This record gives sequence, structure tokens and C-alpha cells, in this order.
Amino acid sequence: MADKAEVVLDLVQVKKAVQALQAFLKTKSTPDFLLLDETQQISLLFTLWKIPRQAQTIRIPLPHGQRHDTDEVCLFTRDEPNMTSEQTQRFYKKLLEEKGVKNISEIIPYKVLKTEYKPYEAKRRLLGNFDMFLSDDRIRRLLPSHLGKHFYQRKKEPLCVNLQSKHLARDVHRVIQGTSLKVTNKGCCCMARVGHSGMTADEVTENVEAAVQAVVAKIHMKGPVMKLIHIKSQTSVALPIYTSDLSLLSVGKEADKQAQTPEEEGAADKKQAKKKQTKGKKQTGGTAKEQGEKKVKEKKKKAEADDEEEEIPQLVPIETPSKKPKVEKLLKKKQLEKAPRPAAVTKGGKTQGKRTQKADARAKRKVPKVK
Repeated sequence: MADKAEVVLDLVQVKKAVQALQAFLKTKSTPDFLLLDETQQISLLFTLWKIPRQAQTIRIPLPHGQRHDTDEVCLFTRDEPNMTSEQTQRFYKKLLEEKGVKNISEIIPYKVLKTEYKPYEAKRRLLGNFDMFLSDDRIRRLLPSHLGKHFYQRKKEPLCVNLQSKHLARDVHRVIQGTSLKVTNKGCCCMARVGHSGMTADEVTENVEAAVQAVVAKIHMKGPVMKLIHIKSQTSVALPIYTSDLSLLSVGKEADKQAQTPEEEGAADKKQAKKKQTKGKKQTGGTAKEQGEKKVKEKKKKAEADDEEEEIPQLVPIETPSKKPKVEKLLKKKQLEKAPRPAAVTKGGKTQGKRTQKADARAKRKVPKVK
């Protein structure tokens, strides 16, 4: 199995990039921004050679703290047995004072989080009141369902702390002043905060060096890991501080082959054997069925070629009797309609109209009878 490729940073180049970034941030700062004494975050952007198979969160201790002493930190603790919520708060306050922890501003037991911070508005208020959240590692798995998605969208999810540790003050200080890197299996880029614009260039450079060494040592990947490393702020472009060699591509492929499990190797061998079998069949002409199908296809092609070669007889059009136009039919109908109807025929064979018949009938009625 191939070891991880070492990442050697040029610290002079890193310091120049940090100084250029700080100069850019000074030109972009406004008077209101300076009055509020706010600083911009400085982060490292890691680009990996390949997408990791598993998601991972890497804790990175930094030599110089990146948070102000005025930052508000909240701690979620478990509910102590046979104690009320107020008694649990007092218990952990005494514990932190005895261990020398002074950075935590409020303690919230798990029961209080479930009851008092159940409404949506209360959760948003809690999210805005604190800069960072810590949690007892014994209740860490219970918190996501009670906190909601906004803590994770704004990257303020609670970080685990072992409250039963003998070196509690050192562990809490490392978590608060350090940083973390979330490596996902959905892409090859990830980002970690390593300082702010209020720090000196030397402090940021030392933090960058420590962060890169920690990530390379703790990430679960074989072969070459880092492809590119950039440094940037929230409003600036990304400045490159490390670029790997293209020769590491071949090393990465060899490492992937060596890292294959026996099952994966067996599956690859089977695929190759199948490919060879299919190639051999094609070369030998295939099985008897395939040969028979080929012969049938060849016969069909020959018959089609013979049909094409035969002469096609010329078709002679046959004269059909021309149809009389419809206009003549219409004229005949009109003539029939206009023709006079035949008059009524008398007994003697003469025709008489309706009026003459009526006059004769009246004359017959008026003639007196002769006695």
C-alpha cells in the first residue's frame, strides 16, 4: 500500500499571499466596519485528487487562537440523575471553575433544551445569541433532532467535548481556538477557517502550516491527497499557495490498484476472463446457432440483390372515361323545376285549367230546372 505523499509548503510564498490578502481587506474595509471592530475570516480551500469514499470531520489544533475572548460560547450538558435543571447547571459551573475553564458563558442542560427551546423562534434566538456551541459527548447524538437544520446550515453545530477528561481545560481550549474540516463524499473541495484579518501575517502563516500538516496526516485516503491549496477571505479571490505535480497521477493509479481488496481483485479477474471469452467467440465465428443465423442473413441479402438486378416493367397509364362536369347536372335540375305542370285532361280529351272548371261548376248551379 502506497503511503501518503508529503505536502511541502513554501512558507515565504504563503506569507506573501497572506500579506496580499490583508492589504486587500484593508482597502475594502469601511468606516462603519472599523468602528464595529469586526474582522473577516481567512480560510484554506483544499482541492483533493479524488472524491473520498467516506465522509469525515477532522479536528485541527492551531498554535494561535482564531477566536476573540469576547466570543460567546454555549455548552449543552446531560441531565444528572436525581438533580433538577438548576442543580445540573450549578454542578457543571463548579466543575468548569475547578478545572480552570473560563471561556464558556452559559450552560444549558438537555432537559431545558427540549422544553424551553422547542419553538422555532426560540431556536433562532439561541442561534443568534452565541458564536459557538459545545456539547457533552454523551448527548451529542440526541441534539440534531432538537436543534434543527439552521444550526448546520450556518455551520454552528455543537462540537463534542469530554467533560470527564482529566485535562478538561486543555481540551476545551483546543476545541474553541482550533478549527475543523468537513470532508464530504460528494465532492473534492473542502474549506477550513484558519484565522481572521486582525491577526498578524506570521500568526496566519503558522496556522496555515499546522492545518495542512494535520489534514494530510488525518484524512482517510491512500496515495497522493492534495492537488491544490488556496487561501481566501469571505470577499476575496482564492490565492494559490500549493500546487502538486502531475506525475502524482500515475502514482495515484498504482495506489488504487494496490488498495483493492481480494474480493475486488477477483471481480476484476472475472470481468477480464469474460472479455477474453467474448473475443475468442468472435474470432472463431461464434457457436453453431450464430453460424446458422449468419447463413440465413447471407441468403436474404443474396435474394434481395437478385430482385434488384431484374428489370422493372414500365407501367402504361390506362385512359378512363372522363366524367361529366357537375355544372351540367345542376342545369338539368333547374330546367326540370321551371317546366310547367301538365293541365287537367277532360273526358273529351281537351285540357282545361282550374279556372275554367270552376266557372262551369257555377253555371250548372244557376241554371233552373225545366218542369
